[in-house]
Amino acid sequence: MSDCHDEPVAKAAPAASSAGRPQIALAGNPNVGKTTLFNALTGSSAKVSNYPGITVERRTGELPLPTGPGDLHDLPGTYSLNARSGEEQIALDALTGLNGETAPDAVVVCVDATQLSRSAYLLLQVRELGARCVVALTMVDEAGPAAPDARALATLLGCEVVPVIARTRSGLPELVAAIDRALRSERRASWMWRPSATLRGHLDAIREALPASWHARERYDGRDDALADDAIALWALTCIEGAGRTDTAAASLDDESDELVGVPPELRAVVTKRLRGLDTRALDDEAVLARWTWLDKELAALTKKKPDRTRTERIDRILLHRALGFVVFMGVMTILFMSLFAWADPVIALIDTTFKWGGEQVRGLIGDGIFTDFLVDGVIAGVGSVMVFLPQILLLFLFLGFLEDCGYLARVAYLMDRIMRSMNLHGRAFVPMLFGFACAVPAITATRTMERRRDRILTMMVVPLMTCSARLPVYTLLIGALIPAQRTTQALLMVGMYLFSVSTSLAAAWVMSKTVKPLKAKRLPFIIELPPYRFPRMPDVIRMMWSKASMFLREAGTVILACSIALWALLYFPRELPKGSPDFTALVEKAPDEATKDVLRHEEAALHLANSYGGQIGHFIEPALKPLGFDWKIGIGLVGAFAAREVFVSTLGIVYAIGDADENSEPLREALRNTKRSDGSRAYTPLMALSLMVFFALAMQCMSTLAVVRRESGGYRWPAFLFAYMTTLAWITSFLVYQGGRLLGFS
Repeated sequence: MSDCHDEPVAKAAPAASSAGRPQIALAGNPNVGKTTLFNALTGSSAKVSNYPGITVERRTGELPLPTGPGDLHDLPGTYSLNARSGEEQIALDALTGLNGETAPDAVVVCVDATQLSRSAYLLLQVRELGARCVVALTMVDEAGPAAPDARALATLLGCEVVPVIARTRSGLPELVAAIDRALRSERRASWMWRPSATLRGHLDAIREALPASWHARERYDGRDDALADDAIALWALTCIEGAGRTDTAAASLDDESDELVGVPPELRAVVTKRLRGLDTRALDDEAVLARWTWLDKELAALTKKKPDRTRTERIDRILLHRALGFVVFMGVMTILFMSLFAWADPVIALIDTTFKWGGEQVRGLIGDGIFTDFLVDGVIAGVGSVMVFLPQILLLFLFLGFLEDCGYLARVAYLMDRIMRSMNLHGRAFVPMLFGFACAVPAITATRTMERRRDRILTMMVVPLMTCSARLPVYTLLIGALIPAQRTTQALLMVGMYLFSVSTSLAAAWVMSKTVKPLKAKRLPFIIELPPYRFPRMPDVIRMMWSKASMFLREAGTVILACSIALWALLYFPRELPKGSPDFTALVEKAPDEATKDVLRHEEAALHLANSYGGQIGHFIEPALKPLGFDWKIGIGLVGAFAAREVFVSTLGIVYAIGDADENSEPLREALRNTKRSDGSRAYTPLMALSLMVFFALAMQCMSTLAVVRRESGGYRWPAFLFAYMTTLAWITSFLVYQGGRLLGFS
């Protein structure tokens, strides 16, 4: 097929990457069967990692070719390359070799046979970039007789088209052969439309401003391709924020609202200056409309009657109904939420018991000592603190993978967007926030279902405010020990803490979306594809579930383990007791019975804890805690709770020389009730309990959450912000509750 205008053509050359293996990219819209095709082509050889600085997964697998193995890269699903977000830019970078990526030697574009025009739009853009292309025509089994003729489509598009059914492996050998032929073909850009004179002038100016490394001769092994350079210039012209705007904030060079990375300031400045005061939508629309006009005209003859969608439409009448759809959704979420507890809790308990048993065996084999304590209470307990998250994470991604593959998760986002948009949250934020009631760690990893980084970060910032299961032991202890023993009062307070967490998280999302600059980006119109309902392929769902869980263990798990060991050291050292302390070793030897020995050992542990670095921190922060009604003992509990919120209870058990205590321990409850101040008054009152519960509801008392936020956000900036804002919010709110209550005469 001839191009719409003539430009220099790149010379044909055998394709090989710098590593000697051909690099092939797999691109396509979401829900076109791209990942299923990737799994079918690579089998179990896929490796999962992250693109640098961002948490969009990079999936790479070995592709057997007739001439030797190649590397197949599964790119993020995207409808076009008009990227305005960091995630969408990844697809462009991977296809062009920008920002440290290596340009692929060939690109396989998945085109949905049931949605031909929409899928082919991305193909046109890929061809404009100068890539060697092969079309994998997917969903041909669903299209049936309505599937387009592959030969006619290949003639029209100017590249090979291979019908495939990945689930049955139909067409895969032919696709591999087509890829091998494409690798030996010439590389040249092809435009199916001609820019207007106005757009042509802008493209020429922007092309001259492109960095040398962005030109085709640098990205494509020294081969010039002016049309490929024009495609990069068009992207810069229409996608870099600030271009064509007159307001200072939007046009400033440090504006990050477009979320793009690696854009040179000089190029951003040229684009902004070139189009200052102009409406770039007209230029953007010219390219978009030109492509769609060509597609509508040329594909009309190939597009047959659409396949029957009555089943999907019939189901959607119920699932997308304003009332019935919401009822069904709440039922599904309730089942999933209860399953997380019902199925995961026994496994979590088994893991916890196993690691405790293992620690006891190690202690019995090695004997007491500092090294044994480090091994048992630091390393083994630290590994256990990582592994206990695994059951919930596996179940969560099993559920999410199933719902996404069957097409229901997109409907959930559509249903909830109407509610969530009032707080400037994405419709899909509801699912992570709901699962935040179980645990913030898997809930935060579930934010990956949102495409836009701004939406994911905002959701991450509010998910930890949801009342997770780790807060329940703290609430149970405080309510049982310090709140008047009236069943109605105690039950209402527990329910009130849940409602408080929900309202606070929604309010925090609204405030941050209005005040925090990177989160203030204009909310984009909610556009989502509702794919046809399909029964999920369980091997793909399980493979996805395990890849995400194993990545959590590798990345977030190592941070959690390191923090667990560091926290153990804080609460363990120094081992010397203060001068004048009793000789507990001698006292234990002289004790008449085991009960007395246990009491003495608990008293020694309490004294060690109070004298530890963690205990010293508790004493040090006591002046900041007194306005909230807390003392140094609560301070030590807060330090220990940073490992996990529920550790607050067991730490208080050690402080009060009770030993291994839980939230239902009556001795610990009595100790809290009977603690006195120097003037003889009760130290812990119902008002103090309410203040402490509010503090726990709002404070960032979970290093595992910070670790997973660091992993998902790609750095330490957002975890630091999360810790700072939640701790500040907790202190201020707790202060208002305690001091306000005192002014009103409560105790």
